[in-house]
Amino acid sequence: MSKSEQIKQGRTIVVGDVHGCRDELERLLELVRYDDRDALFFLGDLLSRGPDPLGVLAIARRTGARGVRGNHDDDLLEWHLARQAGNGDVHLGKGKRKIAEQLESADWAVLASLELWIDLPHHELRLVHAGIVPGLPMEAQPRSALLSMRYLGPHNEPIEKLGVHGEMVEKEGIVLWGRRYTGPPHIVFGHNAQREPQLHPWATGIDTGVVYGERLTAMVLEPGQRVPPPEKRGEVLFSVSAQDRYYIPPQR
Repeated sequence: MSKSEQIKQGRTIVVGDVHGCRDELERLLELVRYDDRDALFFLGDLLSRGPDPLGVLAIARRTGARGVRGNHDDDLLEWHLARQAGNGDVHLGKGKRKIAEQLESADWAVLASLELWIDLPHHELRLVHAGIVPGLPMEAQPRSALLSMRYLGPHNEPIEKLGVHGEMVEKEGIVLWGRRYTGPPHIVFGHNAQREPQLHPWATGIDTGVVYGERLTAMVLEPGQRVPPPEKRGEVLFSVSAQDRYYIPPQR
C-alpha cells in the first residue's frame, strides 16, 4: 500500500523503467538538473536485463528515492524471501539469479521498500508500475494488475499480453487500459514499453524501452503542478537515448 506522502520543496521527478541502465539514468538526472531538493520516484523494474543493476540501486540509495514495485522487482523479492525462509525451490531465471546473488542487505532493503502504488495528492497523481482496473478501489485492485497488466478486455478484465497482432486489438474488444480509465487522479505508469510515451487523458505511460535500445523517460512537475493535457504533456516529459540495445526479446 501507499505510504503517507512526504513533500520536498523542489520538483517531483518520476522515472520510467530503468532496467539496470545506470548510465542512462545518470544522464537523465543530469538533463533535468536533479538536485537534493527534488523528490525522485521510480516506476518499478529497477533491475534486470540492463548492464549495471548495482549502480542503479546505488543511485536510488544516494538520492533517497521512492518507487513502486515492478514485476521484475517482485520476482527478485519473492526469491529472496523464500531463501530467507529456507525454501530454495522458488524459480528465478538465469539473468535475475545472477543479479540476486550480487545483492547485499542494503540492496534488498531498497527493493523491499518499493510500494504497490504511491499517491501524490499535491499533483493529483498516482504512480503504479503496470496499470489498474477502472472502477475498483485501490485496496481491491488485483496485485497482478498493478504489477503486470497492459490491456483491458471487453469486461474490464486485466490482460498482460495479447495473443493477437496489434491491429486486431479493437476488433477483439481489447484496449490499452489507459484508454478506459477516467480520473482523477492522473496515473503515471511504466511496464508497457513503447517507443513513444502513452498519452491518455487521465494516464501517462513512460516506459520508453531504454533496455531495448530506445530511451529512458521522466516526467518532471513543478511544486503543485497538475499533469498537462495530452497536447501539452510533452512540456513535462524528458528523455535520453540508450547507449546500446541491452536486451533483445525472444521471438514469439
